[in-house]
Amino acid sequence: MAMKIRLARGGSKKRPHYSIVASDSRMPRDGRFLEKLGTYNPLLAKDDENRVKMDMDRVKHWLAQGAQPTDRIARMLEAAGVMPKKARNNPKSAVPGKQMAERAAKKAARAAAPAEE
Repeated sequence: MAMKIRLARGGSKKRPHYSIVASDSRMPRDGRFLEKLGTYNPLLAKDDENRVKMDMDRVKHWLAQGAQPTDRIARMLEAAGVMPKKARNNPKSAVPGKQMAERAAKKAARAAAPAEE
């Protein structure tokens, strides 16, 4: 059985509240799970201690059993010091889009035109 530690969404429209759960990867996102491991409330401030609450003993137990955390949960575990930090690489994040590149080229052309006269 492929286990995942992931978020299950709760709360009403525009007011998300997530449960951190251990579940079979074949189950739906908000469907059946084996154990609730904590909560995540994205509406709270990032420095609020109640934003992410996890039962670390149980999380470590499930990780030892072979459960794979999702990307978001892995980041939360890295912040908590349970998992080592991964090096992430997104080389395209600094590359401007098509329209922004066109605007920059026009701006450079306008800046160069008065200097030539």
